[in-house]
Amino acid sequence: MASQLTPTRQNYGMLSDRTRMRMVDRLRQAGIRDERVLAAMYEVPRHLFVDQALATRAYDDVSLPIGHAQTISQPLTVARMTELLIVGRTPGKILEIGTGCGYQTAVLLKTGAQVFSMERLAPLLDKARQHLRNARLVHARLVHGDGHLGLPEAAPFDGIIMTAAAKSIPDALVSQLAEGGKLVMPMGDGEQFLWLIEKTAQGLQKTKLDPVKFVPLLPGRG
Repeated sequence: MASQLTPTRQNYGMLSDRTRMRMVDRLRQAGIRDERVLAAMYEVPRHLFVDQALATRAYDDVSLPIGHAQTISQPLTVARMTELLIVGRTPGKILEIGTGCGYQTAVLLKTGAQVFSMERLAPLLDKARQHLRNARLVHARLVHGDGHLGLPEAAPFDGIIMTAAAKSIPDALVSQLAEGGKLVMPMGDGEQFLWLIEKTAQGLQKTKLDPVKFVPLLPGRG
């Protein structure tokens, strides 16, 4: 008699198809409309980006701890930020500030973006590399560095996405954004909001969006 499958890290993906579809349905109901984003959210195996003990919660709409006082954002936040960045355009070249566990990186890759991702914590970056390898998504360039400074050698970027909250818009990131490009970031000290900053020929257009809760953007490398 065949033994019953248990949801280990290796075979949990075989059991999660319906769970992932329910997650996508929730995202649609919450207002996510870009089919590229919805497809990416379905295709990326989120359970591979969290600790095995949390795998059964991977497709719930909650943030989860990933170690080093960091979190993986809830699926709705990931989908919302990705949609803001690429809606109505091809994704192009994207800079991600705060690689974390690599999940947002994976979603961006699945939309067709060329991704450069920076993380200040070396142990987290090593984890992200392994997670992306496990998910067979190895085309991002991952960099150990200070996100405040961006990545001038790879600029300009069509989009920049920040997964930690800054107190103000980093000047270095604005300078590395192509004209017509978008910066999506949480901002605030205490009370935080998601902001969309668009770089136009006339200057920066800033739009304040949803209240959010992110870990702070810290300087330096660890």
